[in-house]
Amino acid sequence: MTGDEFSAALGAADPDNGISTGRLSLDDWRDRCAEALGLSSEQADSFVADMWDWYCGELDEELMAYVANLPQRYRTAIISNSGSGAREVEETRYGFSTYFDPIIYSHEVGLLKPDPRIYAIACDRLRLEPHETVFLDDSQVCVDGARAFGMHGILHESTATSIRTIDTLLADSS
Repeated sequence: MTGDEFSAALGAADPDNGISTGRLSLDDWRDRCAEALGLSSEQADSFVADMWDWYCGELDEELMAYVANLPQRYRTAIISNSGSGAREVEETRYGFSTYFDPIIYSHEVGLLKPDPRIYAIACDRLRLEPHETVFLDDSQVCVDGARAFGMHGILHESTATSIRTIDTLLADSS
């Protein structure tokens, strides 16, 4: 199967991105993907395990250390386009709730970045106005959405650059 055929099969399995907006359970998504890709039950389980490894990736230790050492006056949150099970898998692997509160998963709120309503949920839960927040993401469209909402948006291209940019914004707001 070519990469294009694989992408088409996954697209056919979940054409409206229900896994990311909470309209499709992980089990249903797994079963749809297995059917679309012609996988056995064991292969489907392996596929889901591989998907979680891809989704979670490697933890950016330097960025996590930066977050862990921010002064307590700064609150940190996660807004993630995700699927059912993401909270549990990420918590097990990385313990994000130690450093981030709130953690907003798209599948739990039924909205995907860059929908402005997901940024509004974050601001509401943080009890901050958009201009009082810094949003870091590796997707330009999500950064643009956050900026349009009134947040300070930073495109994450490298850890060192992101940290310098955040430090500059925090110093300017002091």
